[in-house]
Amino acid sequence: MTSLLQRERGEWQRLGGLHTAEEIEHQPAIWRALATMLDAMQARIDDFLGDWLQQPGNRVILAGAGSSAYIGEMAADTLNAGWPADVRAIASTSLLTHPELYLRREQPTLLVSFGRSGNSPESLATVKLLREFVDRPRFLNITCNADGALLNGSAGRADTLNLLMPEGSCDRGFAMTSSLSTMLLAALITLGGDPWSERLAKLSQLADMAQKAMPDWAASLRTLAQTPVQRIVYLGSGPQEALAKEAALKVLELTSGRVMAVSNTPLGFRHGPKSMLDSQSLVVVLRSRGEVARSYERDLVEELRRDGVAARVLTLGPEGVAESLPAFLPVPALAQGALALDDVWLIPLWLMAAQLLALNKSVALGLTPDNPFPDGMVNRVVQGVTIHSHASR
Repeated sequence: MTSLLQRERGEWQRLGGLHTAEEIEHQPAIWRALATMLDAMQARIDDFLGDWLQQPGNRVILAGAGSSAYIGEMAADTLNAGWPADVRAIASTSLLTHPELYLRREQPTLLVSFGRSGNSPESLATVKLLREFVDRPRFLNITCNADGALLNGSAGRADTLNLLMPEGSCDRGFAMTSSLSTMLLAALITLGGDPWSERLAKLSQLADMAQKAMPDWAASLRTLAQTPVQRIVYLGSGPQEALAKEAALKVLELTSGRVMAVSNTPLGFRHGPKSMLDSQSLVVVLRSRGEVARSYERDLVEELRRDGVAARVLTLGPEGVAESLPAFLPVPALAQGALALDDVWLIPLWLMAAQLLALNKSVALGLTPDNPFPDGMVNRVVQGVTIHSHASR
């Protein structure tokens, strides 16, 4: 039998984690398929967007719930910095409760919805909300499920562009893994400001790096998951602040809440949250590419190691020249002459490491990663949500 992330497939099946393991491992292949798909759709994408992003009076809202909301947070600031239009990440869960804080009837608004299943009640209700609260709404749906209501409910509409992610991206496991990274990359390519060919080249480089990293990382993170910690802290700044949120959520989901995981920024962590550390805590600091950000990150890592309270303090990210804090995982080098990948483009790589750690921690605790909540307390597609109308209020 073939090996999958340092275990035989039969063993993963016995452990109840085959789907999740496969969906983490096949991400580089899914990303390459995404590049092919989007390249074939370039004309349709360009025609739909036109000069929308070049108009300072226009708004773009990146929306989703749970992990899908973090996709928007990862991408929004980088995209906003590249266009005159106002690009914001607003979770669908916030839009539904307080639309008056975010929506203006007279402001042209493009809603970018991220949805693995496309059946989340919040996602569907947010589309309806935009149609009620905005005079000229437009919709870009990025989803992984060909049978989802988000996609099929808007087929053929002139105000909507549907981007169905490649086959295999609609995770069968409980946690979002390949679906999340693929939808993030779809947003960066579709809404990015670099030349189209450069965007595709970046994706190709990222896939190559992930493919090279997978074997070594799988082994190292399986070992790390054996560390008997009860708390995991992820710290990141800039686009990686949202990555830290998603990394912590993966731990909570796949360990069924048995390992408490939180996120913060390296600078913000000192302002109270640092008090949570004890001898059964693991801290992972996500490194940035920028020199100033790296200096702040280095200062905190050195401080935490001097304190000696946490069981381990690790770093993950691109290594700098003469770096005194090497990452605990080897980072594959880019090919000579390759395009520089900034923090937001590198998120899927570090995300893959966080997924591997959460997967192996789940197994170490004797849980079933594909379904860590067999009692149904938390579901793959959220249930029990009643949508309330604002029409008469």
